[in-house]
Amino acid sequence: MHIRTARRADLPLLQEIERAAGDPFRTLGMDAIADDDPPPLDLLDTYRRAGRAWVAVDPADRPVGYLIADPVDGAVHIEQVSVHPSAARRGVGRALIDHVADWAGGRGTTALTLTTFAEVPWNAPYYARLGFRVLDEDELTDGLRRIRTQEGQHGLDRWPRVCMRRAVPRPTGPTGPRQLTGADRQQ
Repeated sequence: MHIRTARRADLPLLQEIERAAGDPFRTLGMDAIADDDPPPLDLLDTYRRAGRAWVAVDPADRPVGYLIADPVDGAVHIEQVSVHPSAARRGVGRALIDHVADWAGGRGTTALTLTTFAEVPWNAPYYARLGFRVLDEDELTDGLRRIRTQEGQHGLDRWPRVCMRRAVPRPTGPTGPRQLTGADRQQ
């Protein structure tokens, strides 16, 4: 799996990925999620220009998944990660998240965060398998609370949602393996 930063020419393809990735929500009666518009091109381009948009590409260098992220309260917050259904169940999402974890760790960030649907099998249960844990209400930062409020205003609270966090291992040296510290393991 090759992961690279997104290019301007990729952005319309990211919208296609988002639309296709929404379709499985119909099987859960979540048509509003399936019908939601993908991020606009100008927003995707903002992430691209900031260096916070990555794509997983097929052998022809065509994106099959993407991830965009924001700095939120000292963590790297995964704003969106989507994989085209034709590439699902091949480790694309995991590869994107691990790539961003390495990127974040290289910048001294100690955690990834995200918000997601609690009961959708390819959401919270999947992220838990990738090392994320659900945050209790009293663990939410101001930034995560703002994100949850915005999600509620967008109608996402029609279904149970959670905030999740995953520790980012700290590099042990310029090229050495990364290890979790005691504080990270407790996260």
